[in-house]
Amino acid sequence: MSKKKAKMIKAVVADAQGKIFDLDGYAAVGMAGSWKIVLDSENAISMPYGSEMMFLPDRYPIVYHIRRKRIETLYENPFFPGEPVFPVAVFNSPGYVLDKTCAYEEHKKETGFLPLFSYGAIGWYQGKFVSSAVRVEWERRQDLRLMKEEKILEGIQAMRREMPDNRLREHLERCALVYRCPAGKNFFLRRYEAPLPTSTTCNARCLGCISFQSGSGIPASQNRISFKPSAEEIAEVAIAHIRRVKKAVVSFGQGCEGEPLLAADVMLPAVRMIRRQTSEGTIHINTNASKPDVLEGLFAAGIDSIRVSMNSVQKKCYEAYFRPVSYSFEDVLKSIEVAEKFNRFVSINYLNCPGFTDSPEEMAVLFQFLKENTIHMIQWRNLNFDPSRYYKIMQKVSPMTQPIGMKNLLQKIRNDFPHIRFGYFNPPKEKFFQSKF
Repeated sequence: MSKKKAKMIKAVVADAQGKIFDLDGYAAVGMAGSWKIVLDSENAISMPYGSEMMFLPDRYPIVYHIRRKRIETLYENPFFPGEPVFPVAVFNSPGYVLDKTCAYEEHKKETGFLPLFSYGAIGWYQGKFVSSAVRVEWERRQDLRLMKEEKILEGIQAMRREMPDNRLREHLERCALVYRCPAGKNFFLRRYEAPLPTSTTCNARCLGCISFQSGSGIPASQNRISFKPSAEEIAEVAIAHIRRVKKAVVSFGQGCEGEPLLAADVMLPAVRMIRRQTSEGTIHINTNASKPDVLEGLFAAGIDSIRVSMNSVQKKCYEAYFRPVSYSFEDVLKSIEVAEKFNRFVSINYLNCPGFTDSPEEMAVLFQFLKENTIHMIQWRNLNFDPSRYYKIMQKVSPMTQPIGMKNLLQKIRNDFPHIRFGYFNPPKEKFFQSKF
């Protein structure tokens, strides 16, 4: 049986009021770094539920003119000359890896950085929006359809009665209600993973830090926690969650805080308090892994798993994005060795961006890294940063040739490292070393 021929996907754009519409005679185009790729039905999926579409100001959409058989930049609406049109991107739901980013050209005038989101390529096909993405997570941990507002409010009232003076509980209320954080919501819904934000400071200056920006011209997505909770406050929240939730996870290191290892003075006694009361639940840390000596103490106290954030395993590219202040990339590698010594579950929080992550140069170093280190899981995270600016920054640091495509990269890793799991969420310890999640 012959393979069904892929069909082009219609381009979509927006007008000055943000109204999104499709363009007859034009196909959608995605980008991977500086490479432009016409989208078709073979490299797109239905836009995931909960995804958000955005139009991008100060930019022109790049599309494929079907009759002329060429990629073009639209400087105005082709059907209504003089009317401006803008590119449209999708911010996909958790668990979907971008294969291509939105294709656009910046205005010649001074154009600012895009806000801190990821910008996926999108189009219109068979009566629905489609996204150029690959699914890597099937658990419905952050499915908005399972997060009813009335249930969240009920949970908040219950926690207020149980721990009225706990400042961390109060902070998580703000996360759930103001920032609409799914992790904060899950705590009050008594399900899956509860966040334990702890640190007010950080020892990196990440380009895409969502809780603190200084002099970059990029607004932070949310405010960083303004206080350091006590060990007792942390333990109270964690134990409440563990006692209520089967296969519960509680985790340090959230988007609303700095680097959790800098708050080890309260984390360490908190972990000990938790473990004195229960051996149940998974205590996890999301971290830049900058302090291997601190991690050693935390593992000994009872932390079960670690997720190490990286945009690259090339030192120069890592440093260009994370901009470490008081640690080195070698410290990160040492921390992974410490986790292996304690037989802890190790995930990589791999901040990916098409054009860079799937370049042959980055792929070669990544494969070598995976051969040399005990990595159990890769959590694929779309980098929330202006993709065009990010690519230019990385290209200066480490020149890249034509990418192979994120979809192809994922498949090659599966083939060469079948023991490494793909996903988006921190698993409970009951699933750590199972053959399948």
